[in-house]
This record gives sequence, C-alpha cells and structure tokens, in this order.
Amino acid sequence: MSVGLLDGATILGFIEDDEAFSSSVQDRFAYLDTNHDGILSYSEMLKELQSLRMIETHFGVDVKPDPKELASVYDSSFVQFDRDSNGTVDFEEFKAETKLMLLAMADDLGFLPVQMILDEDSFLKKAVDREDMKLQSGV
Repeated sequence: MSVGLLDGATILGFIEDDEAFSSSVQDRFAYLDTNHDGILSYSEMLKELQSLRMIETHFGVDVKPDPKELASVYDSSFVQFDRDSNGTVDFEEFKAETKLMLLAMADDLGFLPVQMILDEDSFLKKAVDREDMKLQSGV
C-alpha cells in the first residue's frame, strides 16, 4: 500500500489515456481469468468482488455483515458486469463496467485533491502513477 494524492481529473486522465487504461484493464482481466478461457465466471469474479470489501468495513473498521446480504451484494455486482446476462463476463463487459465505476469515483471526488491509501495493483494507484510520471516529464 502507498499514499497518493488523487482527484477526479487524475482518474479521468487515466481513463482517457486509452493505452494505459486498456493495458491496466487487460492485466487485471488476465489475472482474474484463472482458467485462461477468455471469460470470467462468477467464481473468478468473486475473488475480485471480495477484495473490494464493499460492506465488510464501516469507516475502516471491520464489521461482520449478514452472509445473505453479502451474497446479494456480490450477485448484484456480478450482474452489473454481465451486461448480456449470459452468466459470464467477457473483456469488453469488464472494461466497460470498470470504466463506469472509475467515472463514478471521479465524479464523486471532484477536482479537490484527496490524500488516499492505495493498493499497489489498484486502478487508482495506476492513475496516480500515470499522473506522477506525466508531471515529472513536464508534459
């Protein structure tokens, strides 16, 4: 984990840099596709959804959610990715939903920088690293 300065513009810049964004999404998709069949099953997506800890923490404090509620959250999250409702998520579905999630985060953050703790392999960390490289190169 590391600390980074993040705002909506940093995320938007990352999304608009199609090469950086697509490469990052492709890397994550390949990591999740454990059987290398080019699609993500529910069980393959589940480990990613669980890593997000959507309702297992409350203001940074671990809580024990109702298992049925947790399963419902994971199910509905998977449905968001599975746009054609065929029970699997292909790369284009994964990329499109990832983009929507990041756009929502950018909108929520706005344009005032916030200092955040970021997972090293997260999309947000990659956005911050991209912005840092851009600033260092004077672009």
